Amino acid sequence: MPKRKAAIAVGGVAALGAAALLLPNAMASQDKNDTNAAGTLGTARTLKASDASGLAARLEKTLGTAFAGSYYDSAKQQLVVNVVNGDDNLTAQAQKAGAIVREVQNSTKALKTAAGTLKTKATIPGTSWAVDPRTNKILVTADSSVTGAKWNKLQSTVQSLGSGMATLKKSAGTFKTFVSGGDAIFAQTQQGGVRCSLGFNVTASDGSPAFLTAGHCGVAAKAWSDSQTGQPIATVDQAKFPGNDFSLVKYNDKTTQAPSEVNAGNGQTVQITKAADATVGETVFRMGSTTGLHNGQVTGLDATVNFASETVPGGTDTVNGLIQTNVCAEAGDSGGSLFTQDGSAVGLTSGGSGDCTSGGETFFQPVTAALQATGATLGGGGNAGNGAGGQSGSAAPSASASDPAGAGGDQIGGSAAPSASATDPSGSGSASGSGQSGAGTGTGTGTGDPSGTGAGDQSGSGTANNGSSLPGSN
Repeated sequence: MPKRKAAIAVGGVAALGAAALLLPNAMASQDKNDTNAAGTLGTARTLKASDASGLAARLEKTLGTAFAGSYYDSAKQQLVVNVVNGDDNLTAQAQKAGAIVREVQNSTKALKTAAGTLKTKATIPGTSWAVDPRTNKILVTADSSVTGAKWNKLQSTVQSLGSGMATLKKSAGTFKTFVSGGDAIFAQTQQGGVRCSLGFNVTASDGSPAFLTAGHCGVAAKAWSDSQTGQPIATVDQAKFPGNDFSLVKYNDKTTQAPSEVNAGNGQTVQITKAADATVGETVFRMGSTTGLHNGQVTGLDATVNFASETVPGGTDTVNGLIQTNVCAEAGDSGGSLFTQDGSAVGLTSGGSGDCTSGGETFFQPVTAALQATGATLGGGGNAGNGAGGQSGSAAPSASASDPAGAGGDQIGGSAAPSASATDPSGSGSASGSGQSGAGTGTGTGTGDPSGTGAGDQSGSGTANNGSSLPGSN
């Protein structure tokens, strides 16, 4: 790829759904319990989500042990800060800073202790938990595979925490990693072809051009191409999965121009200028080569997800510190970019349950943590973990990033198992015979076997249904 722009500039899908959702109004519903919360004091400033995140970080330091989480009320554009055992002086400081202060029962320490109990007693494949500051509880979710004795164990553990500490809900789908997303990238393994997605272009610590993608993709294969049958153009430098879920992949040609932008489809691009931590309640966008552009809200932080391991029979691949959202995703979206309209890189698609018809839960590796761990910076410069700036240039979607006829996606072969592993990043291919996610040609049917290999592909998934567009993008 001599001296040409990376064809896999972040996030391209050619065809999007017709629905255009304006960002200020998108997914802006608010829990009635929040707007009428007892203990709400003072008048808050109107804030952008990015400003609310910064204010929350400052108030966490100011409030100390009294701080019990915060969230962004997107309908009112206000920051709500939870306090427990807070004195009047600290409350007044938070109000003066522009936040709404809400008195709650559970401290941050108590919530973390409860999460530790779940980790010790209920690390069951197909489960997840994250703190929901809007309810001041831990939200525990079990997918459809958690039944019988596993469900009873999970339920009893949650009940032992107390009714005011955690809530338990069932998900209709199964937790799995979503191979692909954003602009498609491809690799060949002993188990067959796999497909993932470029998340964000970055500059590696040695100055070479690179990109971030999901860790389970980088563990699955070392060499990646921008076309299904093309030669490798990038090589994995670092990959972390499980525990975390990120990879740093360096372009083989050091003269490659890697623009710091997301191709949002329909000729729209969003310049990525910085990395930002997610805030519960803020609106975020996810780009995926299977499902296109979709938006939703951040619903939880520091989430733990337990995927069924493909490498250790009966084992669990646990990923910690994830962002939880209600943005839909499907097979074909792993590694893709989660970002905000103002150009903040937020996350890399990891996995989840459901689809873009019925919805579900989705989880993302925070970009700030990936940058800090790898030493990379966004675009042409900036500090690791908060890279600013970015190389200019237009983003050209990969030729194979999207195909309305369904030539680009990949379908999980066999049954949909709640799994993910180093050898099967799709989360398919369980011992019961679900298959390795493939890089098929659009109309085939996945065939599974106990080793987790398979030739699955996504049928007809190039067009995003009920997608969203980004008004005001480049």
